[in-house]
Amino acid sequence: MHISGRSISRGKGSGPLLVSPVPISFLSGVDPETGVIVEKGHPLKGVSMAGKVMAFPYGKGSTVGSYVLYALSRNGHAPAAIINTEAEAIIATGAIIGKIPMIDRISVPLLQLKDAVLVSVDGDDGSMEYNGELSGS
Repeated sequence: MHISGRSISRGKGSGPLLVSPVPISFLSGVDPETGVIVEKGHPLKGVSMAGKVMAFPYGKGSTVGSYVLYALSRNGHAPAAIINTEAEAIIATGAIIGKIPMIDRISVPLLQLKDAVLVSVDGDDGSMEYNGELSGS
């Protein structure tokens, strides 16, 4: 299924989806050495985002979160791509400097995307290919 959105960070990335129903703080919420979500109380605490396509509403927290995304990229533990409901400066900057493809404003509700479905994100044209069924479909 072709899903349109808006390009934020150029490039292409593919992998299994990891969907978070809540925002993510990259500063102190994600281990930059492993890509594991460590944010206390986060529903994905203990799960690695390395090599997955991360879908979450938006980022939260300090501007240093941009550098955590960059560190994840340099350490080989970054997400393959990022999908946000609405991009904000911290995540967008981190994706751009970390060369992580990123899109937002997709044409389906974020929470209709299912974990583990294989997707391909095209940050050049702001779209994604979703190889599964949507929740509630």
